[in-house]
Amino acid sequence: MSENKKNQKRWYVVHTYSGHENKVKTNLEKRVEYLGLGEKIFRVEVPQKTVTVVKNGRRQDKDEKVFPGYVLVEMIMDDDSWFVVQNTAGVTKFVGANKKPIPAKESEIRKIIHKVQVQTAKIELDVKVGDKVRIISGPFADFVGSITEVYPDKAKLRANVSIFGRETPVELEYNQIQKV
Repeated sequence: MSENKKNQKRWYVVHTYSGHENKVKTNLEKRVEYLGLGEKIFRVEVPQKTVTVVKNGRRQDKDEKVFPGYVLVEMIMDDDSWFVVQNTAGVTKFVGANKKPIPAKESEIRKIIHKVQVQTAKIELDVKVGDKVRIISGPFADFVGSITEVYPDKAKLRANVSIFGRETPVELEYNQIQKV
């Protein structure tokens, strides 16, 4: 490997104990600062997206990890930087082959970071077929309907609404309804 390639800053993927991703990020950043390795370990990222959950009629935003159990580290790989990352509490191993860390493709990392930055908030709703919902916006506002189908991947549902005494199927987005 050429000296130029060897001392190049690259992204590596680190496997962690599940649920410890943010703790690993914090611990690693503290160790880098304490040991003065800022010139070898540059960034530690836990890709997350914001999800809006609607429970009992209340909207709540929560962060959801894009890759549970993994942390991204931008670093120059050498014995010292490898040792610091590998021996951080919560880290199980680097992703690679034969105990040799393999850098992630720059294009993949750019996609992941860009996707997380522009991610539109996904809405999760605790509704199921048969539930009654009040429509809070759109042309059917203030009507109450009974859910007949739920499409969580599209954040939409279909409900029957009584209009002029007839059951009429309408398609609604999650943000247009409230559970009754």
